Parts: sequence; C-alpha cells; structure tokens
Amino acid sequence: MLEFVARNYRNFNARATRDALFSYWDHIESGGKMYWAVAGAMSSAQLGITLAPAIRAGLIHGLSVTGANLEESLFRLVAHDAYKDFPDYRYFTKGDDTRILKDRMRRVTDTSIPEDEAFRAVETYLVPMWKRASECGDRRFWHEYFYELVQALPKRTLEGNPAECWLLAAAEANLPIVVPGHEDSTFGNIFASHVKFGDCGASIVKSGIEYMVKLYDDYRALSTGKGIGFFQIGGGIAGDFPICVVPSIKYDLEQRVKPWAYFCQISDSTTSYGSYSGATPNEKITWDKLTEKTPMFVIESDATIVAPMILTALLEAKANPKAATAIIAKSRAESKRSMATVRGR
Repeated sequence: MLEFVARNYRNFNARATRDALFSYWDHIESGGKMYWAVAGAMSSAQLGITLAPAIRAGLIHGLSVTGANLEESLFRLVAHDAYKDFPDYRYFTKGDDTRILKDRMRRVTDTSIPEDEAFRAVETYLVPMWKRASECGDRRFWHEYFYELVQALPKRTLEGNPAECWLLAAAEANLPIVVPGHEDSTFGNIFASHVKFGDCGASIVKSGIEYMVKLYDDYRALSTGKGIGFFQIGGGIAGDFPICVVPSIKYDLEQRVKPWAYFCQISDSTTSYGSYSGATPNEKITWDKLTEKTPMFVIESDATIVAPMILTALLEAKANPKAATAIIAKSRAESKRSMATVRGR
C-alpha cells in the first residue's frame, strides 16, 4: 500500500493523502506520538479492522471519540453476525425504513445495528456495573466502564474478531482517551433513564470538565520528546474538544506547553462560514492550537476510504521501516525533480 500511494498519489486530494502519510511516518519514526479524534460512525463502518492493529503497533497513542463510536466498537464485537447490510439504501422509501424499524434494526447508512443482540445484550452487563458503582460510591470516566467490560466479556459471547476491535486494543493498552459529549449516544440515553428511575446516580460518571482536567495531564505526558500530532476524522466535538487542550493550558492554566506537532483532517465537508468541519488548519493558528511551522494537511474525501489506506500503509512501514524510508525518499526525490523542471522553464 505504501508503494502504491507513493507511485500513484501525485496530485489533488491524492497528493494531500500521500504527503499526510509521509509526514505521519516521519513524526512516528523520529519518536513522536499521534492522537486520533474520531467522529461519525466509523466503528459501525468497521474502522477497527485497521485501527486496532495500529493501536497495538504503537502508531496511535491517544484517542478522542464520540460516545457512539465507543459503544459501536463494542456492538461490532458482540453482535457482528446479527448486523444486516443494505447496499441499496439510496433507493429506500420511508416504508422500507419503517420495515427495518419493525425488524428491530437501527440503520446506519448501508448497515444496521441489531437492537436485541447489541443494545439489549450489552445493557445486561453495563447496568449492573452502574448500579454497583452507585452502591459503592465509585466515580469513573465513561470509557472506564467500557474498558472494563470489553476485557471481561466471555469469549463465547463474541461474534466479531477481537483483533479487529479497537476498543479492546485501547483497553488492553490502557490508552489515554476522552469521550466528549458521551451523553449523546444510545448508552448515554440508557444511563439517563436509569438515573431517572433512581437505579443509579448521575455522579458515578465523571463529567466532561473532568475529562479536560485529565487531558491536561495526558497531553503533558504525550507531548514530551518530539511532541504529539493530531489526526482528525470529521468535525464536531470529537475534534474540537481535545485540540483545545493546548490553548487552555497556555492561557487558562498560564503554563508553558508544546503546540501540536502535526495536524491532518479527513473530511468531506468543504470550507464554509462558521463550519468547524470545513475550517482550514490556518484558522487554528489564530486560536493558538497550531503554529505556522506545524505540518498541516486537509484531505477532502471519505474517511472510510482514506483512513484504512493510511493505516495499512503505516502498518507496512512499521513492519519494515528501512524499506518504508527508501520508498518515501524516492517519491520525494521524484517530486522535487518535477518541481525543479517546472521552475526551470
């Protein structure tokens, strides 16, 4: 994959993909770390197939994910065989989607999450955990309940491949993670209902503010040495929450802090007024999140296509660093010669 990208991805979004990949590898190879922000429904799209191995290979060192991505990684692990795909979803009528509802499926673009095998099955494990925490006065971050659960599930209950579950890989590595806006998820709603019923107390889940306080310390640890880069899929709170840690440490804590050492965003949202998803990286310089020296890349494409490609190429590079360095050096030399030819005319 690395050689394919180096040879074929020469211009437009392809070039941005190639350059972002090369710069990512440069950063990792020099001892840097990378933080991923994952929005959208990437877990339902099975990003874990490449994300989990990348975590295990040391290519990803911290995560910010939506509550939906967190829980849907678990759903894929326990209920994979019960998912249904709908490749013709673009031609569905309202009646078609009503029939899917009656079948107790929840459609996510061209696939669907099974109500009973996913939501209700996981509920039988999580709700007792919440109740025990309430009885004992425990308080945890939202992801900590999921980290414990995904490692405790009996193997006989797993339908998905554990090697392709990014949540399991992150839990095993105890990867630093934040789940901003976790209330906006299926299990956020389920948790709220049990608080309403009086089955458990809302305080057993630490707040988003406490997540930021934790991120202060996580960022300091991760940004030592060559620093930590920021790789973002989509927009919204999954990206905006963690990237703000740098200016918050600088201006709110009034402490010295390293800026993010790299930035890449994959988004199909075009630049527009007031759109975070479509904001160019340069705008982030004015918020003191990035500097003019930060390597910056925007890939205007579908993350379900681009992210697995980048991760596969990085895994190849990790497995054979010497060959990867040679491929990248050759590609860069060819690009340099091409630019020199144009300038010489």
